[in-house]
Amino acid sequence: MLYGRDAEQERLARLIGEARESRRSRALVIRGETGIGKSALLDWIVEEGPWSSFRTPPMRHDAALLLRATGYEAEGNIVFAGLSQLLWPVRDRLDNLPEPQGSALRGALGLTPPPNGPSARGRDRFTVGLAVLTLLADLAETGPVLCLVDDAQWLDPASTEALLFAARRLAAEGVVMLFAARDEGFTAGGLDELRLERLRPADAERVLARHQDVPPPLRDRVVRESAGNPLAVIEFGAARARGSAVTGPLPLADRVTSAFQDRIARLPEPTRRMLLIVAAEGRGDMANALAAAERLGVSLDDLDEAERARLVQITGRSILFRHPLIGSAVYQGAPLTQRLEAHRALAAASHEPDCNALHRAAAATRPDEEIAAGLERAAERACDRTGYGTASRLFRQAADLTPAPAAQARRLGAAAAAALQAGAVGDAEDLVRAAERLTDDPAEYDRLVRVRAAVEFERGDPRAAARMLADHVAHAPGGADGDHAALLRTAAAYAWMGGETSVLCQAAKLLPAPDRAVQGMARLVDGEYAAGLPLLAEVVAAARPAAAAAPAASRTSVDDHAHAVQVTLAALIIGDDASALRLASAEAAHYRRHGLVGALPSVLEALAQAQIAAGLHQDAEATVAEAMGLARATGFERRAGRLGLVLTRIAAIEGDEARLRELTGTAPGPSDALAAGALAAGALALLDLGLGRYDEALRRLEEIGRDPHRPTADVMLSAADQVEAAVRAGRPDSARPAADRLRAWAEAGRQTWAHAVALRCQALLDDTEEAARTAYERALELHERAAREAGPGGRPFEKARTELLYGEWLRRARQRSEARVPLRSALEIFERLRAVPWTDRARAELRATGEGAGAGQGPGLLDRLTPQELQVVRLAADGVSSREIAAQLFLSPRTVEYHLYKAYPKLGVSSRRELSRLRGT
Repeated sequence: MLYGRDAEQERLARLIGEARESRRSRALVIRGETGIGKSALLDWIVEEGPWSSFRTPPMRHDAALLLRATGYEAEGNIVFAGLSQLLWPVRDRLDNLPEPQGSALRGALGLTPPPNGPSARGRDRFTVGLAVLTLLADLAETGPVLCLVDDAQWLDPASTEALLFAARRLAAEGVVMLFAARDEGFTAGGLDELRLERLRPADAERVLARHQDVPPPLRDRVVRESAGNPLAVIEFGAARARGSAVTGPLPLADRVTSAFQDRIARLPEPTRRMLLIVAAEGRGDMANALAAAERLGVSLDDLDEAERARLVQITGRSILFRHPLIGSAVYQGAPLTQRLEAHRALAAASHEPDCNALHRAAAATRPDEEIAAGLERAAERACDRTGYGTASRLFRQAADLTPAPAAQARRLGAAAAAALQAGAVGDAEDLVRAAERLTDDPAEYDRLVRVRAAVEFERGDPRAAARMLADHVAHAPGGADGDHAALLRTAAAYAWMGGETSVLCQAAKLLPAPDRAVQGMARLVDGEYAAGLPLLAEVVAAARPAAAAAPAASRTSVDDHAHAVQVTLAALIIGDDASALRLASAEAAHYRRHGLVGALPSVLEALAQAQIAAGLHQDAEATVAEAMGLARATGFERRAGRLGLVLTRIAAIEGDEARLRELTGTAPGPSDALAAGALAAGALALLDLGLGRYDEALRRLEEIGRDPHRPTADVMLSAADQVEAAVRAGRPDSARPAADRLRAWAEAGRQTWAHAVALRCQALLDDTEEAARTAYERALELHERAAREAGPGGRPFEKARTELLYGEWLRRARQRSEARVPLRSALEIFERLRAVPWTDRARAELRATGEGAGAGQGPGLLDRLTPQELQVVRLAADGVSSREIAAQLFLSPRTVEYHLYKAYPKLGVSSRRELSRLRGT
């Protein structure tokens, strides 16, 4: 029976009812201070509340499933301890999971040995979370699933990460996940929270009356002292009944602990000794506790008094305190010598290497290399199971117990690297700084500077990261050598992204062996297009055969994938749209197939850029939406903001000023804003150009032209915009340098579409009618060839702009009939791209030729879909099963079916078979 929780009970009943009746999934954190009644609320759900109806017949035809776990402070450094507890009852269902999810989850639960050694390092830590999502969805196929996690603030980091990933991706499976957690710890951004407040005096009195017979004169005092905390009400009532007082200035939790210690002090010494062993063991494992007890001369019989005092509850295989504060009271109240003795006994009794290492560490009173080495081995095992957060803690603990400064620095460096892989950027920086003070080993400094630079990059400062790496190599003993090549390539990548041109050129010079990609980028920022673009084209060309033969399937190492991403970036830089789309699609497919969730947003960012270039705007919107969702689900909010900048060009083309301002306002941090500045400014200028604000557009574009920090294909398009803006603003001569720059870029890069755009600019600036006509006609021929070469798309927006300008030129030359042909084509493309300002211009020009232009096509069928519905529908139209779609998009099969159910009426179809007619749209 609960008192004063009517609103909370109603909300939980509604939430579980929705899962039961409409298969709606929900995740909720029940938050509150110690003793506020979180565990009691979870127990009520199962024993008396909405879930209790599943325990007694008659039941529905479907079968409900309850999974429970409790976080234990002692298990905080045992990787996937909480997840194992939750999923152990359904471990037989893991064989149904797709690979590599099944392998990842079996390894996490200890059912199979995980891969180990260097080849295992860097594996995606979110694959386990994806496997949890798939498993819960599979379990929910036969009925609703309820997951209850108590004391979530003490879950090990790996379990927390996996469970929160699954919780954030739930949708339409019929799964409810409830986490009970204290105010401190367990950050669960993105999940709804239910906060438990203290009880009103009347409800506190009812709790007291139910649990303790307190004389009336003391009742009000107990209620006042407890301040509405249910546990305090019960324990203070018991203390008053014994004649003890619990008043004073201490916080409420400390006063409750004091009340427990008063009860514990009344027990026999053997009972207190046995309680201490249970508290030091921390997990309730009876076998371990009894094996240690035997070494210390006590036994299970010594707990009889504690059980009668309702301090512990003993089941077949576990000994648990009735509240975690009781265990804290036992441990804190025992003398240090007894605590150390208990941990030594537990270490000697334990057959689990990780538990042995932790208890030996807890019993250590001074640095000890043997104990530190045991912790280091435990940390390496945690890394092998992708428990990087746990590994970082263990490496740090090992460093604290390490006598030799050099070994201590090495372990702190390993802790920093693991913290970075776990996303704990601040911790990684602190650990690196601590390690640097302890070592003068050049090789160790190489490892530490790599982590420090990655920290700066993750914080949004690629320029600082690039400088840090380049300076380190430049001042390294003996200068740059082969061992520093990877550092220099990373420095070059950071420098390119941050616009740090001097560092990019420095890295190209310092590399001990020529690197075409780095050299190409360095030549570009120096304005040497004729030298830089061919080098990058060679990089892309060399990768095409392998990608066509086995796209991404044969790549196994981190370096392989880093190279593949570098090649995709090179294709985007030079404007090789067909290669960029093919390479990015292949990488995304590989990352999906292998469950590489954490790294996928970066790959999807490149894919979206390629899709925008190809005119696949809806697909790009869906790609970015997926990338943003994954970035948030994996805790990288800053990346989500950066991804929004990819869509600025679409917003500019569509003339959506409000959305464009919103997207450019999400630029994350000053240095990232610098790196993305040209893209954002270029998009704003394109919007101004489309809306006829030519002077404003020209102002922005001239600023970009004065300092083109990254001369990529899309940035070079700003030169074409500058030419048009200058001509329309009546200042054509000011645009000739931009036209020359674009022509040089096109000639060096040999991309057909770039030649076409350069010819369009030439036509705008040509003084003679014959020269302008020749340039326009040649440009349109090249646009047609580009469309054939690039497959889908072929820069259709640029083609339509050329057609619009040519049609305008023909109309002004009084060749109205001839002008209608390019204008009709331009209008059709602009309408398909939802380019409203440009559509209006093309329609107005057609009317000026004497041809009536209707209201337009209106939105297409696919325009009615949400980004996720579009992704699901496209895959379903290609005959991909719901289960396969779910694996690719990191959803559950039921959520896929839900999206199809929502999409069918929008598309005017009623089955998968009818979706086939949408192929190619």
